[in-house]
Amino acid sequence: MNNKELVINFYKDIFEKGELAKVANYIADDYIQHNPRVATGRAGFIKFIEEFIKLQPKIEFINVSSENNFVYVFFKCTLANGIINKVCDIYRIENSMLVEHWDVIEHNVEIIKAVHNNGIF
Repeated sequence: MNNKELVINFYKDIFEKGELAKVANYIADDYIQHNPRVATGRAGFIKFIEEFIKLQPKIEFINVSSENNFVYVFFKCTLANGIINKVCDIYRIENSMLVEHWDVIEHNVEIIKAVHNNGIF
């Protein structure tokens, strides 16, 4: 499995299916987290995802790209309460494990009044 497939399977198993027992198959124990609201390490990710999946996120991939040991995931994330976020996650992969993560999130895009007709995705 290549890095891009690894990350897509990670989203399907963890975010879509909520199979948290599989986190150790994807996330390195010493996972480096750059989101300041999420603790670093596998344990930090588990604490985050346990709460996040309660929001019933629906992930719609816009683009998944891979170069060397980085995978870039651009997606629409719709929560059960109607909130929509535009997200770009960036992962660094080593030995078929996610070892580092960055993200860029635009929250509540459902309420944005665009000044053009290009769409936001």
